[in-house]
Amino acid sequence: MGLDDDIAILAAAPVFELFERDALRLLSFAGDRRLLGEGELLFARGEPSDGGYVVMSGTIELTPFRADSAADAAPVTVSRSGVIGRNALFRSVARPADARAREASEVMRVTPSVMSRVLREFPDAAAAIHGGMSEELLDLVRGLSGVRERLVGLAPRKR
Repeated sequence: MGLDDDIAILAAAPVFELFERDALRLLSFAGDRRLLGEGELLFARGEPSDGGYVVMSGTIELTPFRADSAADAAPVTVSRSGVIGRNALFRSVARPADARAREASEVMRVTPSVMSRVLREFPDAAAAIHGGMSEELLDLVRGLSGVRERLVGLAPRKR
C-alpha cells in the first residue's frame, strides 16, 4: 500500500474524515502498523489501551461483554477505514471487548501521544474533532431527554 492509499483509508475513517491531507500524512507516518493472521488476537477485554486502531485491510471482530447477562453480546465486525477504540485515541481506557482478526488483516495503531502531536500541529483538526464530539453529545442528551419524557408519560398518575 502506498501513502496515497493510506491517506484515502484514513480520510474515510470516523474521527479522521475532517482532517486535512497533511494531518493524515503525519498520522500515516507516525502510526504503528500491525499485521494479524486469521484468528489472531489484537487485544483482550479488560486490558489497558495503548491507542486506537484504524483497520487498513481485512476484518476485525469485536466481542463485547454484557454486564447484564452471563453471555457475551453479539460480535461486531469492523472493516477497512473502521476505527476501533475511539476513546483510546485520546487516553488510556480498559478495553471493553476482545478484538480478533476474522481474516488476515492490517491495522494502524494511533497512540494518544501521536493524536496529541497531530492536534497541536493541526489546530483545525482539533476543532473538527471537538465540533463532531460536541454534536454527538448533544444528540445523546436529546435522545435521553426523549426517553425521560416517555418514561414520565408511562408513570401512574397520583390521585
